[in-house]
Amino acid sequence: MAQNSKESEDHSKAEGLYPIRTVSSLTGVNSITLRAWERRYGLIKPVRTPKGHRLYTQNDIDLIQQVLELLDKGISIGQVKDHLQGSAQETFSREKSDPWSAYQRRMLNAIVRFDVNGLDNTYNDALSLYPVEMVTKHLILPLLKTLGLRWESAEGSIAEEHFFGAYLRNKLGARFHHHPTSLEGPAIVAACMPGEQHEIGLMLFCLSALTHGYRIVYLGADTPLDEIVTPVERSESQAVLLSGSVEPQAQALTEQLPSLVSLLNVPVFIGGSTAVKYRDAIVEAGAIPLGTDISLALRRIDEELGSVD
Repeated sequence: MAQNSKESEDHSKAEGLYPIRTVSSLTGVNSITLRAWERRYGLIKPVRTPKGHRLYTQNDIDLIQQVLELLDKGISIGQVKDHLQGSAQETFSREKSDPWSAYQRRMLNAIVRFDVNGLDNTYNDALSLYPVEMVTKHLILPLLKTLGLRWESAEGSIAEEHFFGAYLRNKLGARFHHHPTSLEGPAIVAACMPGEQHEIGLMLFCLSALTHGYRIVYLGADTPLDEIVTPVERSESQAVLLSGSVEPQAQALTEQLPSLVSLLNVPVFIGGSTAVKYRDAIVEAGAIPLGTDISLALRRIDEELGSVD
């Protein structure tokens, strides 16, 4: 296996080609999805080494970026090739071209029926065709919002939210622990603010961060801020990411957070709705507010720590 990897690496260096692992890191599209785009839709045609390893050109990488831009506009993966070739009708129906509405309906129907298999099939289908950040942005987060609105209007129930929350924790936890981990990328200690029991937002961020080449030291829900220093030091982490969506505990931002920042020599980031509502207090404490957009948060972290190869 090591010899095969070396052959692929030598071949790529000689001809300016990139192995699939590098392309996945550069674009944020995992290797399984890249293979699906190739086999099922003929979007990318990598060259092969004599032993069958896929190698990609810079043009392939540019094409992948174009695909991502089209997907982010709501165009389904099945229609991307037509758009790239310029043959799609400009008056196409958004309802037919937007896969996310269909995915949301399928997942919501499964939640209402408390159907784990239906949830799993739909989520796996989306993840096989689209990058995890895109699935999070266009499917999971809107669905969480929909469930909240259903509960507020009495159309849904707390049981539905708990059912989906439990499913996501199990699913994301499994993906998180089985995701290939970078041995060289910067490490980030990730934890929920004191009193914060909702881990889903933090787990979604961590999954995207892994895809971007970061290493994650995951501490989970309701983490006392004075317990974070030791994991940072022992893991030699280069940043801390705190997540919050509920009202912060008394003195958490005014005393505990400034104390944490003063004890560390790495940046402390805060994401979630807490970072929006209490932005000024976070800045005053010496931390960096990120907001709720995972892609923008990762971009800001990249800027602070340097790009991850």
